[in-house]
Formats: sequence, C-alpha cells, structure tokens
Amino acid sequence: MARKTFEKIYMAVILVFMYAPIVTMIVLSFNESKSRAKWGGFSMKWYQALFHDSAIMRALWNTLSVALISALIATVIGTVTCVALMGLKSKSRAVIMGITNIPMINADIVTGISLMLLFQVIGFKRGFWTVLISHITFNIPFVMLSVLPRLKQVEPSVYEAAQDLGATKVYAFRKTVLPDIMPGVISGALMAFTMSLDDFIITYFTKGVGFDTLSTKIYASVKKGIQPEIYALSAIIFVTVLLLLFFSDRIPKWANKNKQET
Repeated sequence: MARKTFEKIYMAVILVFMYAPIVTMIVLSFNESKSRAKWGGFSMKWYQALFHDSAIMRALWNTLSVALISALIATVIGTVTCVALMGLKSKSRAVIMGITNIPMINADIVTGISLMLLFQVIGFKRGFWTVLISHITFNIPFVMLSVLPRLKQVEPSVYEAAQDLGATKVYAFRKTVLPDIMPGVISGALMAFTMSLDDFIITYFTKGVGFDTLSTKIYASVKKGIQPEIYALSAIIFVTVLLLLFFSDRIPKWANKNKQET
C-alpha cells in the first residue's frame, strides 16, 4: 500500500515539474496585465496583438511553409526508401537503417553546424532553401521509422498476385501495398511536420540573415525581453504540436481497429 502511494506521489511530482511551467505560460497568455506578477483579469488581447504583428506572421508563414514542404518531400523519400529496403537482404537492410538513423541519434548542434559548413563550402547562400533541405534531411529517418514496421506486415503474395493478374508494378503497389502502409505514411508525415515545426538548433545554424521561423523569432525576442505576445504564440505552438502528436499516435490504432472490424 505504501509503495503504491509513493509511486502516485512520485508521478504527481514528475508531472508537476513537466507541465506546471507550460500551464503557467498558457495562463499568463490570457492575463490582461503585462506584468507577470499581477493578474489583471482574463483577456484575449495578446492573441489579437500576436496576429497583428507582421514580423511574427512572416515567421509563422516561413515555419508552416518549411514544415509542410519538408514533411511532404521527406514522406515521399522515406516511403520509397522503405519499399526499396524490403527488397534487400536483412544484413544490408540493417546497415542502411543504421546509417539513416544517425540524424536521429546525432546531437542537433552537430547536425546544424555540419550542414552550415556544407552550405558554406559549396557556396549555397543560407535562407529558405537551406533550412528546407536541412529539415528534409532530419525528417526522413522519422518517416522511415513509421513506415517500415507497417511495410513488414504487408503480405508480399498479394502484390505478386496482382502482377500475375496483369497489373503493372506501380498499379499493383498502389492498390495492394499502399492502403496497408498508409497509416504509417500519415503517421510519419505528421511526425515530420511536428519535428520541423518544433526545430530550433538546426534552423538557427542554417537559416542565414533575414530569414526567421517561429522558434528563431521567439529566441530573438526573448533576448530583448519577453513580451506577452510570445506567451500566446508559445501556447498556440504547444497545443498544435500536442494535437499532431495525438493524431500521429492514434491514426495507426484507428486503422488497425477498422481493419479488424472489416
């Protein structure tokens, strides 16, 4: 009994340390007063001020553009790579997977500096395109991590039977394999979008002058003094990422449930 009580207290303390700062920030984003030490009543004015700030809106557009494009490209490349890997022997597949997983386990600062140096060496001016290429690079392994387990569950005989019946390789893949791995593809795309939306370190080293995403814009604003609009912006980002992670986790489960029912 004492052990269960201790475990509950321990979990409660961990949750408080993890989420109390976030809850505080969200509450302050609705504070009428600009002071963090005084509650001036409930207000949405900081959210209104946020959407009237042209610099932040420009950073938001940059963030969404990079996140959407990088997620789409990384999803296509990651899915095609997973399909190609299934045709290799297990040892070769393990080696390639180990190589592709390096961006995930490597420190972000090392990846960011490496990409920055690469762009400098080849004379590629840093800006939107360098950030986009960087985000595609570190997003591909996350897509593969979602797609490959689903692909291993696909029965190859169905694809082969479709070809025997006269279907082309592309048509057979689209009709037999793609529907089965689609939950993993969608989950990987959402994960890639979330990782891109949340990235700061790699973006900071590869963005160049005159280009900002929300993360780098918030960092620059914090150095000058935290404004209440940043609380509102951070609250929106937190809720958005939370929803994306939720759907990224639930979509494969919903797909499995629907498959079992049918």
